Amino acid sequence: MKYFKYYLILFIALFILLVDLPENLKIGFPLAGQKLEWTINPLTIDITLFGKRIHRSFTTHYGLDLKGGSRLIFEADTRSLKKEDVNDAIRSAKSIIERRVNFFGVSETMVRTMRTGDHYRIIVELPEITNTSQAVKIIGKTAQLRFREMSNLPKNKLATASPLIAFGKDSGITGKDIKRAKITFNPQTGKPEVALEFTSHGAELFSKVTAKNVGKPLAIFLDNQLLSAPVVQQQITGGHAVITGNFSLSDAKKLVVEINGGALPVPIKLVKQEIVGPSLGQMEIKKSVRAGIVGLLAVITFMIVYYGRLGLIATMALTIYGLISLAIFRIIPVVLTLSGVAGFILSIGMAVDSNILIFERIREEQRKGLEFNVANRVGFGRALDAIKDANITTLLVAFILFNPLNWGFLPQFGMVRGFALTLAIGVATSLFTGVFITKHLINIFYKKKEK
Repeated sequence: MKYFKYYLILFIALFILLVDLPENLKIGFPLAGQKLEWTINPLTIDITLFGKRIHRSFTTHYGLDLKGGSRLIFEADTRSLKKEDVNDAIRSAKSIIERRVNFFGVSETMVRTMRTGDHYRIIVELPEITNTSQAVKIIGKTAQLRFREMSNLPKNKLATASPLIAFGKDSGITGKDIKRAKITFNPQTGKPEVALEFTSHGAELFSKVTAKNVGKPLAIFLDNQLLSAPVVQQQITGGHAVITGNFSLSDAKKLVVEINGGALPVPIKLVKQEIVGPSLGQMEIKKSVRAGIVGLLAVITFMIVYYGRLGLIATMALTIYGLISLAIFRIIPVVLTLSGVAGFILSIGMAVDSNILIFERIREEQRKGLEFNVANRVGFGRALDAIKDANITTLLVAFILFNPLNWGFLPQFGMVRGFALTLAIGVATSLFTGVFITKHLINIFYKKKEK
């Protein structure tokens, strides 16, 4: 266990390097009159774990503006809905489509609604996807809400079974049997709950199902994805039920939207689809990369000239920062758009800024007559407060721009969120490399003097 920390660091470093390998890089050399050639690609994981296959390739994903993709425009048929239910139905449909889009592993997809008179449209942009037939088939189908009962499987198999297998018995209750789901609050605890109101047919069916499932969970699925599995406490009659639990308000709202999405199915038809080419061309992308490299070299040159050995340490920390950030982008994965690249470049500046604060604090303590080792320790301590405050403030702004709770009064556009996500990842990584990595590199390059 003595060297466990070093083995762990070595393993993480090796994993990051394998993830960061370039894509389709061909290398070769002549040998005995023949040319040996290999193609290098990033790490790919393909294993079977507990009977489930896990396949993952760590590659860089690009957005519509850098690599192109598809734009799908759906129109919702709201003629069968009451006027007061239309907005909820459209909002539910948008939420369902966003979840379905995750099937493609696209994290930078933009899903937005547009209204023209009495016509409601939902616009979906899929970066890197040009074969839209499967996307149209999956996204355009009406949401299916179903209640399922627990399967008659042995307990040891139930523990490892997937939700669809564990709750494989269809109760017969669907979204058509629910009038409305809404948020209520427990009068005793004040916690949010989800209240369900059934149709007359649904109330009768729900009473029979709950009677035979007392003490057992009754699962709610939307598009074969588990939403909730509340335990039936008693037979429920009258057509009204309440789902209780440790809900936060946002969780309760999300569940209500998803249940209403199944209870208020909106027929959606594709009215337009188009393949979108990258708005920047390949030449412009190369120019942007070239400009970034020139800027980075300028920063590195300044740091080395002005701070000497400390500047070299900052350059090493910055290189490590870049490798870790790229690995995180590929692992999540983050779909890079031009705005996302801008957020990452901004975080590079903040990474260098952290080193400058540390180095200037160290110099300030040295001017007071302290030896380097003491000045290093004191300077780090004093610089850390300023670095921490600056980075926390930036992370807070990134959180607001990303708007993970989908607040209506904050931005909800993919481009803004892409900028916020890469900025947040870059700032968090720079905080780690600018303080932790830099400190250890200084301790390596500047041997501590014996007192």
